[in-house]
Amino acid sequence: MSPSGSMEKPLRLDEKDYRLLELLRRDARAPYSRLAEELGISESAVRKRIARLRKLGVIKRFTLEYDLPDEVIALVLVRTQPPIQAPEVSRKIMEHSHVDRVYEVTGEYDIVVIARARSTKDINEIIDYIRSIKGVVGTYTMIVLRSY
Repeated sequence: MSPSGSMEKPLRLDEKDYRLLELLRRDARAPYSRLAEELGISESAVRKRIARLRKLGVIKRFTLEYDLPDEVIALVLVRTQPPIQAPEVSRKIMEHSHVDRVYEVTGEYDIVVIARARSTKDINEIIDYIRSIKGVVGTYTMIVLRSY
């Protein structure tokens, strides 16, 4: 049984898989030829590894990291309360167009939301949206001043 209690096979990744993920994390648009050279394998082996990692759900999406001069980024900590479970709340939060990431975490809060918007007014709308979700009992928001 896997740690989640299901009968699915445990995920088996080798060092090349981990290295490939690191290379893609740094540059998801890296050409297969460069990835193959870095890993010491063929381009077709890179393609097969990426396809396998996508099929396994390890690679969920290829995304864009950007930095706009006037964009507001906020971290919203969310506290939930049963009977509504955190995964249900997380899925609902992800439906909002300005939500970039959602993490379920340990500690005083259950969920961390990364939101990106054009203004603090838009961030406030996101917070209001999150607070309106059944099962949310509190939020705490931090605005990002600088990132590296």
